[in-house]
Amino acid sequence: MAQRNPTTAVGRATKVSALALAMALSAGCAVNQATGKRQLMLISEQQEIAMGKEAHGQILASMGVYPDDETQAYVSALGLELAALSERPDLPWTFTVIDDPIVNAFALPGGFIYVTRGIMTHLSSEAELVSVLGHEIGHVTGRHGANRMSKAQLATIGLGVGMIASPEFARFGDLAQQSLGLLFLKYSRDDERQADDLGVRYTVKGGWDVREMPEVFGVLKNVGELAGAGRLPNWLSTHPDPDARAARINEQIGRLMQDFTHAKRNRSVYFDQLDGMVFGSNPRQGYFEGSVFLHPELAFRIQFPDGWSTQNQTQAVVGQSEAQDAVAALTFESEVDPAAAARAFAAQEGLESGRVQTGKIHGFPAASLEFKVAQEKNPLRGQVAFVRYNDSSYRLLAYTIESKWSIYGRAIGSFVGSFDKVTDQRVLNVQPAHVKVVQLRRDMPFREFARRYPSNAKPELVALINHTTTDGVIPAGQAKQVVGGPKAK
Repeated sequence: MAQRNPTTAVGRATKVSALALAMALSAGCAVNQATGKRQLMLISEQQEIAMGKEAHGQILASMGVYPDDETQAYVSALGLELAALSERPDLPWTFTVIDDPIVNAFALPGGFIYVTRGIMTHLSSEAELVSVLGHEIGHVTGRHGANRMSKAQLATIGLGVGMIASPEFARFGDLAQQSLGLLFLKYSRDDERQADDLGVRYTVKGGWDVREMPEVFGVLKNVGELAGAGRLPNWLSTHPDPDARAARINEQIGRLMQDFTHAKRNRSVYFDQLDGMVFGSNPRQGYFEGSVFLHPELAFRIQFPDGWSTQNQTQAVVGQSEAQDAVAALTFESEVDPAAAARAFAAQEGLESGRVQTGKIHGFPAASLEFKVAQEKNPLRGQVAFVRYNDSSYRLLAYTIESKWSIYGRAIGSFVGSFDKVTDQRVLNVQPAHVKVVQLRRDMPFREFARRYPSNAKPELVALINHTTTDGVIPAGQAKQVVGGPKAK
């Protein structure tokens, strides 16, 4: 076999990769019919739809759908009406209200749009909601998600060139490609401006009052300020400054030279949808009292270590030590038999476990074991228990760095053994807070409104959802009161 010249080989490989890169750029650049601009696109519409459908199922499973058919139908009808006016009316458009108190809205490639009940409770007209939906539709018609993925693919081609030309860097390829996923995770500011522009286009085309759109930016900015540290809600966290966006949209509206006197705002229609909507976190899905997690629907409780940060997620309840070097979590377990579940856990590759101990935790069938996970750096040590209760099975898992076991071992053991039933009627009967729509016959100072229509939510939050401040005034008409739920501290 003839000896290869490595320099020649690298040169040829680089030329081949450069040719592939050029071909990708040539084949993948086209004019987007919504934006009128050339756009890199290596992903077909059918691929967009397929990826969106797959992610849609995962989102519904992990985040949950707001269980109100009327609200779902209302938002879907608005979204479909807007999408039909867009440049991509034939996509399988799907609009879903997510059962989440967080103020958020987002879109997936292929026409899958989501708004949370949290953002809906902060809006005050149909036109405001339409402007949010229009913005998200704009991300889909602008093909911003597909464009981001195309850039990621192209960057991967570029990495291939570097790895062939410089073999000594090949071992870093996987790490670099993982970083690319984060690099292209967020939309660019140009994408956001395009989505704003397209949202204006669809809102006006559908006959809604687009002058409500800047109001949304102001409200969502105030949501972040109320949360503290000037933090923006999710829907604005990757977007340009909301004040600048509002000013830019107002300029566009001024240039439209259009009479909006008869444009749709549909405030009363929207408030009819809000009346009775769950507000804030739903305690029926589990809530914390200090370090104790209580679940009224499933009638159980667990105790996290004192001082740990905790979070109730859709598929898990998790806690983390203050130093972030220990973790605890409760999840559902598919295996019915606790002992079988424990044996399956112990059989995992790379895991060293002690003997499976069977018995009961607070009277319920259970199995537990201690385990270690060998790692090159910071081996782990932990404990897990499986409990059978009321026709469901649960896994309580906690672990820390092995060197910290002397610090956390006792607290981990207490957590794993803390599963118990709830019999307190106060907990079992707790109900979520709701929005109650009230009719004001006159303009009313907020402080008077708070006295006449008391809410369990914080006054600052009630003022915010009514688009005012605690020193401001609520105009005559419909207003939002928050009733029920635990008293805000």
